[in-house]
Amino acid sequence: MNWESWQAFWAMGGYGLYVWGSFGMTLLCLVGEVGLLRRHRLQVWRRLKRMQTWDSQ
Repeated sequence: MNWESWQAFWAMGGYGLYVWGSFGMTLLCLVGEVGLLRRHRLQVWRRLKRMQTWDSQ
């Protein structure tokens, strides 16, 4: 598609709010998923360290 200006590009033929809102929500979900995965990984490492110290006692 060819847009005559940046404003027309961002408006997306009247569907800009839907299009860019969808992109924004997808990005938010991806960032949230990465954050949750990092937090879960840290919890697993802590649990493994505790299990290791219990085994060595």
